[in-house]
Amino acid sequence: MLDESLLDAPEALARADHRGLLRGAAEAGARVRTAARHATEAGLAELKPEGRPRAVLIAGPGIAAVGVSDLLTTLAGAACPVTRLNPTGVAPAAGALRWTLPGWAGSVDLLLLVTTDGAEPGLALLAEQAYRRGCTVVAVAPQRSPLSESVSGVHGVVVPMAAAPYEEYDNGTSAGPGALWALLTPLLVLLDRVGLLSAPPETLQLVADRLDHTAERCGPAVATYSNPAKTLATELADSLPLVWTEGTVASPVGRRFAAVLAELAGRPALAAELPEALPAHGMLLTGTYAAGADPEDFFRDRVEDPQALRARVVLLRDRPAGGLTAAPAARELALGHDTALSELEPAEGGELESLAELLAVTDFATAYLSLAASAPPPAD
Repeated sequence: MLDESLLDAPEALARADHRGLLRGAAEAGARVRTAARHATEAGLAELKPEGRPRAVLIAGPGIAAVGVSDLLTTLAGAACPVTRLNPTGVAPAAGALRWTLPGWAGSVDLLLLVTTDGAEPGLALLAEQAYRRGCTVVAVAPQRSPLSESVSGVHGVVVPMAAAPYEEYDNGTSAGPGALWALLTPLLVLLDRVGLLSAPPETLQLVADRLDHTAERCGPAVATYSNPAKTLATELADSLPLVWTEGTVASPVGRRFAAVLAELAGRPALAAELPEALPAHGMLLTGTYAAGADPEDFFRDRVEDPQALRARVVLLRDRPAGGLTAAPAARELALGHDTALSELEPAEGGELESLAELLAVTDFATAYLSLAASAPPPAD
């Protein structure tokens, strides 16, 4: 059960935040600025490419690499195929994971390596394989890590991963928002230079500003009634979130939201894009997870029973393509089955700004769900 009183106890939340979830969300804007500076110092902003790559390949462990790959696929996939290389191995450990280039990869392709660890032998082997094939290799990894040395040894480009402000190394969780922006930002600079997307310095500054502004609205000192992230966290307590997305940038945000809810907050969630989400999740609004679903024995004592999960729709929206929207149909389906509905929509701005705001609000909400469920009660 979620103790809502803890959400308005900043000191108690800070004591419980051992993984730095709230700190990582609050520092996301600073990470973007630092990562952009690292990319410039590594020479990415001065690149003069002779043409676009035929394909972009992305490899790295964990939810951070998955998120980076999904976001870049959304942002650059129309200009160039973007493929994530899935790891194999006997365990999700740095030493056990291995990656392999597809047979067609060669000198006209770009390989991106992203990791918050930098000690994965499998990524070093992949960099060597790419060098033999003639692929261009760019890595974002912790400074002075084994991977950084390996990539430099095969004439690749290494961008040091941006640590949290005033810290030499990143001590936060690899699934947190700080890690995502530290890995993503240099690649936005790179892909802007090779013409696959638009992310000039002024746009990245706007992204950092939007992240800062959203952190001010969603921070632990802001009361729940005026805090969109805390409000969303309370709404999702004891529910099965059905994350329905509409708009280009909302789709990867929804998938990341479902993933981090599971990994960081230990809560199941399902994500789908509108309008396909309506038939895909429709039965969840009428079955066991329906708002009015009751156990078979209506009269038994439920005091000791665990709280049953009930479906709740979370509608994440950006500007839909062509102005066509399935949002009215989604609202009608949810309300027609007495299913609660939450909605998030970013303020006006560019594509990357909208993406940043949606990511920030959902990352803060995930942090609050995780901390409020595990934090000790606030002191009287």
